[in-house]
Amino acid sequence: MRHRFSLLAFAAALVAATAVCAPLRAEPGSWADAPDKLPRVARGDRMKNLDFLFEALKVAPDADAAKLVEGRIWALWLASGSDTTDLLMSRVKTAIDGKETSLAIELLDAVVAMKPDYVEAWNRRATLYFANKDYGKSLADIRQVLAREPRHFGALSGLGIIMQEFGEEKLALEAFRRCMMGPGSRVHGASQAQVMPERNLTSAKDVLR
Repeated sequence: MRHRFSLLAFAAALVAATAVCAPLRAEPGSWADAPDKLPRVARGDRMKNLDFLFEALKVAPDADAAKLVEGRIWALWLASGSDTTDLLMSRVKTAIDGKETSLAIELLDAVVAMKPDYVEAWNRRATLYFANKDYGKSLADIRQVLAREPRHFGALSGLGIIMQEFGEEKLALEAFRRCMMGPGSRVHGASQAQVMPERNLTSAKDVLR
């Protein structure tokens, strides 16, 4: 019971500390993940490119336009800038496809030790810990992702899903809301908005104060 309370307190702190990001389009109960095919990474300053894309995502006129922008965001997040990291991440994918979760986690351990600012390694390992129902480690990795990229809608979707697993609907709703408060929320995240009743909004804010 004490361990569960600690995890919930940790998760609540994560939700409360997270900056408002771009709207989320993950399906209910799914961890938002990168598309199979990604566009070529744009040249120039990475952070400036991300800032520009997130602003574009907020004002995307429809879901198709938003999907294109999200693909470019994922492409920037997945670009490691290191041949060694890229090789290890390709082996991670092979291990995941082969249902070798333990091997994938070991490979990701090596990536985060070698390149701790590479957010996708933390995010990918968080999803694997979640799949193993190791929610404490998953939350710890989500924290690492959001410390480096507070707008990471993949990690935020994972945070909401873990709260759903705990039956903490208020915290889950607030995590999802953090990804749906931009101008584009009328377009994106509509499916996720149905996960929790709107009547929980006020109480969610109370819990997270």
